[in-house]
Formats: sequence, C-alpha cells, structure tokens
Amino acid sequence: MKIIEHPSEMQVFSNTIRKTDQTIGFVPTMGYLHKGHISLLDAARKNCDQVVLSIFVNPTQFGPGEDLSVYPRDLPKDFKIAEKAGVDIVFTPTDNGLYGKNYQTYVYLKQLPNYLCGIHRPHHFQGVSTIVSKLFNMVKPHKAFFGEKDYQQLAVIRQMVLDLNFDIAIVGCPIVREHDGLAMSSRNVYLSDAQRASALSLNQSLKSTQQYLFKGVIDTETLINKAKDLINSQQETKIEYIRICHKDTLDDIQTVNEDCLMALAVHVGKTRLIDNTILQLEK
Repeated sequence: MKIIEHPSEMQVFSNTIRKTDQTIGFVPTMGYLHKGHISLLDAARKNCDQVVLSIFVNPTQFGPGEDLSVYPRDLPKDFKIAEKAGVDIVFTPTDNGLYGKNYQTYVYLKQLPNYLCGIHRPHHFQGVSTIVSKLFNMVKPHKAFFGEKDYQQLAVIRQMVLDLNFDIAIVGCPIVREHDGLAMSSRNVYLSDAQRASALSLNQSLKSTQQYLFKGVIDTETLINKAKDLINSQQETKIEYIRICHKDTLDDIQTVNEDCLMALAVHVGKTRLIDNTILQLEK
C-alpha cells in the first residue's frame, strides 16, 4: 500500500494507471474508518483494478460551532484498516495542499442543497461539492463509491457529476449498521452508553413508520408526528428535522402514494446523527 500526500503526485499516479487500461475505484472519506467505510472499499475492490482511499477532514464543509477541531482522527489505525481491506493508495492531502493561499473557487448547486441537512447547515454542501470535485480531478477515478446513509450528499454528488460532465460512475452503497441497528458513523464515538441507547430511536422510528405505512397510514404529517413522539420519548434527544419526501427531488410530500425517502437528523446530547430509509408503499 502506497501513501500519497501531494495532489500532483496523486495525478501522476492516476495518469500512469489509466495508461495501462486499469480501472480506478475511489472512496473519499474523512478518516476514522469503520465498517461502513470498509463496505465501500470492498465494493471498490470487487469492481475495480486499483483502489484509492482519500482521508481528509474537509474544513469547508463544517460551519461555525461544528466539530471540525475535535472530529475524530487516527491515521495509524486507518492505515492498518486500509491495508487489510486491500487498498492500493491512501491519499492524505493537507489543508494547505488543497486550499492554498488566495483560494477562490467553489462549486455550488442551486436546488438540492436547499433541503434536509442543507437547511440547517447552509454552507455544508458547497464544501462537499467543492472538495469532491477537487478530489475527482486529482484521483481521476472511473468509479467512486459513497454510502447511502448520507443520502442528500449522494444526490448532490450525482447531480454535480451530471451537470459538470465528469466521466465517473457514482456508486451508492447500502447503509451499514451496528449490531443494535445504529447507523455506522465516525461520530458514534462521541456517545455515552446512555446516549447510544437513546440514539437507537432513530432507526426504530424509521422501522415503525414503515410498519404504519403497511397498515395503511399514508398521511405524512401523521407518520412524522408518530416518529417524533418515539424519538422525543428518549433522553437527551433533540430533533433537527424529520422529513418524508420525494426520493429524487427531495420535495416534501403530503401523502405517500409511491416509494419515498424518510430522512431525519437528531441531536443526541451534543452529537448530531442522521439516518434514512426508502419507505415502501407495499410489501
């Protein structure tokens, strides 16, 4: 496994690989790897000749008062996990290497960031789309793999790739959950035992909503209120949003008449967690 820090070296490596007609699979992360990341690396390994993992805690996607300074980091552990997962290259650029002096260029999407997480984190997706486009230009992958837990992020990246004509296939991979149902996240490490127990209400609310839907409850206000009641019954939970919306446009819907997205963000203590599911109208 090779470790590359400088963007120019990454580009040279990718150009060399492309000349041999090998395919490059790319998994961009902010590190502190867990089983969710490993599932993306496994998918890349199965579908591509060379696997590139990037580790970069991107400052432009964090807002004021968010956890940039304390975001969990453990590069030595990440390197061990990456090597075991069969990664060929770990790309570890620095802030200065990606956002040098007088940096001025950002990528902005007009519509998709104006829903869900984007309402509460107004600069987040500009930071995401900018860093991902920069990484694409350095890694030059044929395929890039993203987790469906960050559903809105995946939608934003797919739209960006379409709009800017990136010649890259975007592959969405299923949510990976802990044994108790909690969606895998690097931020789970922040949770105390009691908070973790409360955090299980996120997935429980998604499951219960699906069951209500199977029973014929199709009014989204009713479904959302039931989910709110469940989550609010737990200690240290504060709901940021719960939405049932069109799975492509992310527009809110009032009545479920086709498969749709249910997405939520909840603060458990000081930890912000997200989760989602595709609600099915019929079994």
